Amino acid sequence: MVKLFTDIDLDGLGCGLIAKIAFGDKADIAYCSYRNLNQRVENFIENPSHHDEEVYITDLAVNELVEKKLAKRFLEGKHVRMIDHHVTALHFNDYEWASVKPEYETGKKTCATSLFYDYLKEEGLIKENNALEEFIELVRQYDTWEWEELNNVDAKRLNDLFYILNREKFEEDMLKRVSEHPNHFFLTEIENMLLDTEEKKIDRYIHSKGRQIIQAVIDDYCIGIVHAEQHLSELGNALNKMYPHLDLIALLNVSGKKVGFRTIHDQVDVAEYAKSFGGGGHPKASGCDMTKDAFEKFVVSVFDLTPLKPDADRNEMNLKEAPYGTSYQNSKGEVSYIRPHHDGTYSIIHKGIKLDYSFKSYVEAESFLKRKDYSWLRFDQDCLKDLAGSIPITMDKLKENYINIITDILEKSE
Repeated sequence: MVKLFTDIDLDGLGCGLIAKIAFGDKADIAYCSYRNLNQRVENFIENPSHHDEEVYITDLAVNELVEKKLAKRFLEGKHVRMIDHHVTALHFNDYEWASVKPEYETGKKTCATSLFYDYLKEEGLIKENNALEEFIELVRQYDTWEWEELNNVDAKRLNDLFYILNREKFEEDMLKRVSEHPNHFFLTEIENMLLDTEEKKIDRYIHSKGRQIIQAVIDDYCIGIVHAEQHLSELGNALNKMYPHLDLIALLNVSGKKVGFRTIHDQVDVAEYAKSFGGGGHPKASGCDMTKDAFEKFVVSVFDLTPLKPDADRNEMNLKEAPYGTSYQNSKGEVSYIRPHHDGTYSIIHKGIKLDYSFKSYVEAESFLKRKDYSWLRFDQDCLKDLAGSIPITMDKLKENYINIITDILEKSE
């Protein structure tokens, strides 16, 4: 028998699928999470009846205790092979029986499925199959989020389908498809109809969660925190784009006792952050179990905070990076303006008073406001109401002269 321990996500499923193609009925797949991986691997390798069986671990890394037991097993001449692509597992490369490669020599990011397939090909354990390779490439692009850069929505739709269907059904359908249609991988018409419906559902879910997110400074990071149990990758990516001033997004699944971390910023490594809670992952996408420490930080300590208010998205006058200035407001009702200057710098006028320092870019000024004051881009109607209350002018005239009026107000504040 060939025993494979692999992750529960699409990349983990991809490893399970190619193991079944390579080893057939001999393959026994255990889909694991970080929470149960160590116990399951330890129980298996310490069972004397399993000493002669091949053991593979993909897309997951065991703890230090099990790591030493695997090393001992290998020294005793028993089979062990670990294949991973997470930077938090690079120390396993010290072992002959492990291979952790986050990138190919070309600079292209890897996934566990692609690395496992490469290994099986090199060992002559699996035959080349064009449809299978196209499936693996979709898995790789989704797992590394390269699909977004390439605008390859098929990768995202494959992952969506994985979560629509149960794991057994998805695996069964994919095995049958790459076997019966080896020349090209495709999604069926019925699957695409399901996915169209699912995309609308995901959009509604993201919209609702975007209005539940709270902001807190934790461990020197400005973190957006939201409770979510599904569509974590899509949600994390969308929230990062919706609130780019945040360093990272923490996605909490209290019932599942899991935390996911997502970021879009190169200077933030959420894999290292997850490691501090016993987890791991990619620099921009990681996760961990919800430990007592994590529960205290992300649930208890922020329980009384109110959700962030999203920016106005249909304005015609109060626009971001407007050459005449842009208005923001916080939950206290305090109004701020970001004002551009001819030298390319920006200043902030808060409650009618200009701050003492300037900013090199609009993004930097906006980030300062949002991180410090939890401010949001005001709606046109709110700006007009305030002005109408202080200037004896009709609303129509106010709209016509909005730019001149705002410019005059900000110049007087300088």
